[in-house]
Parts: sequence; C-alpha cells; structure tokens
Amino acid sequence: MALTLFNTLSGQKEPFRTSDPQKARIYVCGPTVYDYAHLGHARCYVVYDVLVRHLRASGIEVQYVRNITDIDDKIVRRSAECEEEMALFARRFEDAYREDMQRLGNLDPNVEPRVSDHLDEIRALISRLIEQGIAYESNGDVYFSVQAFPDYGKLSHRRLDEMEAGGSGRVREEESQRKRHPADFALWKRCLDESEAAWPSPWGRGRPGWHIECSAMSMKYLGESFDLHGGGLDLVFPHHENEIAQSEAATGKPFATCWMHNGFVEVDREKMSKSLGNFFTIRELFERVEAEALRYALLGVHYRSPLHLDWRLDEAGNVVGFPQFEEAERRLAYVYATRRRVDELAPGDLEGAATSSDEAGEVAGLAERLQAALDDDLNTPVALAQVAEFLSKVNEHCDRVQKKRQRLTPAFHQEVLRGFSALGRSLGLGLQDPEALLLRIRSRRARALGLDPQEVDAKIEARRAARAAKDYALADQLRQELSAWGVELQDGAEGTRWSIP
Repeated sequence: MALTLFNTLSGQKEPFRTSDPQKARIYVCGPTVYDYAHLGHARCYVVYDVLVRHLRASGIEVQYVRNITDIDDKIVRRSAECEEEMALFARRFEDAYREDMQRLGNLDPNVEPRVSDHLDEIRALISRLIEQGIAYESNGDVYFSVQAFPDYGKLSHRRLDEMEAGGSGRVREEESQRKRHPADFALWKRCLDESEAAWPSPWGRGRPGWHIECSAMSMKYLGESFDLHGGGLDLVFPHHENEIAQSEAATGKPFATCWMHNGFVEVDREKMSKSLGNFFTIRELFERVEAEALRYALLGVHYRSPLHLDWRLDEAGNVVGFPQFEEAERRLAYVYATRRRVDELAPGDLEGAATSSDEAGEVAGLAERLQAALDDDLNTPVALAQVAEFLSKVNEHCDRVQKKRQRLTPAFHQEVLRGFSALGRSLGLGLQDPEALLLRIRSRRARALGLDPQEVDAKIEARRAARAAKDYALADQLRQELSAWGVELQDGAEGTRWSIP
C-alpha cells in the first residue's frame, strides 16, 4: 500500500500499515446526538469517507465503524428542556444526522453502534480495569487512575504534571475530593437524581463516561488492536488520550496503530462548535447551496489545515451568502455540465465521429492521478486540481468535435467515462443525474434573484423566433435583456439552455 498519513501519535507522516495487508480496520468517533449536525461534523465525516473510498478503490477491504453517542449529559439536559423522553430525543437527532450524511454523499459505515446498545460491554471493561487495579470506585463514581498508566500523554505529547485537572480545568470541588489525582477521569458517573436517565451497575445507578464508551465499542467490532482511529483535532485531548490509556491499560496491547485528526472549521479564527454558539447547521447550508457543493468545498482544503468560513452580510447584519460554497457550487456545476455534454456527444453509429488516434490519451489516467494525490496524506486539493485539468481537456476536445459537427469516438468517450467513474469512486463527486442537479441549482439561483423561470423561457422562445426570422437585432436585444437579469445562454445542437452563473 502506497498510502502515507500523518500519524498524530508519532507526530509525522508515515506509511499506513495494516495488520492484514488486504484489510483495514477503522474507527471514527461519531456524533453526540443532542442537536443537528454542523459544518464541523460535515468536514470530519467527509474526510473519513474519502479515506474509506480511497482504500477501497486501492483494493483494500475496509471495516469502517463509526459510533453514535446517545447517552451523554448534554442529551440528558437538552431532552429535559424539550420535555421529551431521552431515547426518543436522541433517536430523532440520530435520524437527522444520518440523513445529512447521506445528502453529503457519505457512505454508510459497516457498523454504527449506539452507546445505549453496548452498556454490558462498557460495564465489563470498567470491571476489568478495576480488577487490574487501574481504576477505582469512589462513592458511586469510578475513575481511571492516570498514574497507573506511565504512557499517559503520549498522543497529545503532554506531560502529566503539566496537565490541567481532568483535562479541562473545570473539575467540581466535590469531584476533585473523590479523586486520587486531579487528572483522573470518570469511567462511570453516579446519578443521584431519580428523575434522570440512568442505568444499573455494580457501583450503583448512573451513566458511563464518554471515553470508555468508544473503547468498548471499538474493541467489540475491531478487536483490541486495530489499524486507524480518527476524529477531529479537538478530540486528541482528552478524549483520544483517555481512550488510549484505558484500552492499553486493560489489554496490554497497542490500541490503534495510526491516529488521524482533521482540522477545525474556524469562524473569525475561532473553532466552530455548538458550545461557542458560532456554528451553522448543515441543514441551514443545504438551503443555500447543493449538498454536494459543500462536499466539494470541504475537499478543497487539506484535511489537516483549518477551514476558514467566510460569509456576506446585508446592511442589517444578516448572513446572505457564503462565497466559498457558492464558488464550489459553480465548480460542481461545471463537473455536471461537462458530464451532460459528453453524454450528448456520445458516439452513435460512428457516422461523422472524430477519428484522431491520440484523442483518448488526452484525458487518460485520471484514476491514477487521483490515487497518487490521495496516497500523499489524502491530498484532496491536489486531487481536485487534477479533476479541473481533466474537465478542461474534455471540454476543449468537445469544442473541437462540435465545431466539426462530429461526435466523440468510442475510445475517447470510454476514457472520459472512466475518469468520471474514478471521480465518484475516490471522491464521491459527480454521482448524481446531471440534468436534475443543474436544474436544482438554476431554480434556486433564479428564486434568489426573484426571476420567474417561465418568463425566462418565454423570452428565450421569443429570441429563437427572432433568429428564425433573421431578425438578429431583436435576438441580440433579447439576449442583452436576459443578461441584465443575470441569465447566461448556451446555444447548442440541443437548442438553447440557460443558467445563472
């Protein structure tokens, strides 16, 4: 396998090695379902979707596990505020999250375990740690003893004596009194409020800690050691650091070989997050641009770099647009317009087809170039640059063919189709029906400009009639009027199409 990835554990880019050369076992921390997914979630899961797609395109079988955290203090609080039963509340947002992921073009994981379905495994792992003397009970709570794990801090490259208590510095005084060391973290949390959601355990009624949940679920489906653990950069400490400590302390084995983390989405140079209140839900963005355009924009920035979100405001301070997503939608429309054009110029009975023997070579090899870009630490910006070059060459050739009133040869046509297939297989782009997607984009942009598509069509028909009558002055006038409306015309063998760039 030629893939290299930046391993947070080693702090450097290195070859990705799996225990089985033909199979990769991957775990990615999924969402805590107490609200709709935001752009930061979209970025994370698009990144790992591309990783999985790339590995599979390279001939590697992937066992991809991504969890659902449906037991959490935030869920308890929010469901109570909404006066909704906690399990139903969590399932509602889980369903919304899964729908958003599918609209983004993300593949479903092989396994998507919920915390609520794995409490037996969680309690068993906690008991194992207690029996080994690595965890301890304290008045109904169970804590992991960080001093019992000498390598604590190896992922975040921090020293234990330099860490804030509990990894956050916000440990309650009564909790700190129950701990042996300020950095010890909860594996099980007691619940004294009889009205709150809680579950039985050998240590009393309560709920599992966040960190132990992922350890128990990942080990159930991937084994005590697996190939790659992924998530956002914000999870390095304390979440992933604590996962390593409790898992390796329990098993005596390396937990995950490679640790991969994507960068933040930043708003005014601050991390986008629900807790900071500066986030946009994916659903809000879907109302403004195509879901696949969001995917395109996210892939335009290397996964380890921060993605800086920009927007336009009106005089009242309302958000009226997102330039980077709108530009991504224009680029996406170019992908689909090219695909539609190729379909329309597809060879028929070969009569009048172009005959150059070198033409297919002009666009050959996109799959190999995409693989090379993604092999280099999942370099999606370089991959998209290769796609742009491919599309440019395809359109240049189509221009020549149309000028001669010819059609594409089977060799060229098949090579282009192989390129589009590679684009969908590796990046998850270009897989929709071109006509339907382009029409959706046009309709949304027309509504934003206050245009009635029927009026546009009527003016285009009037221009067609003027041209047929050889009244070119009127035809030019009508084209200028449409241009003033923001409408761009494309005349072709199939008639006149219009779009709003």
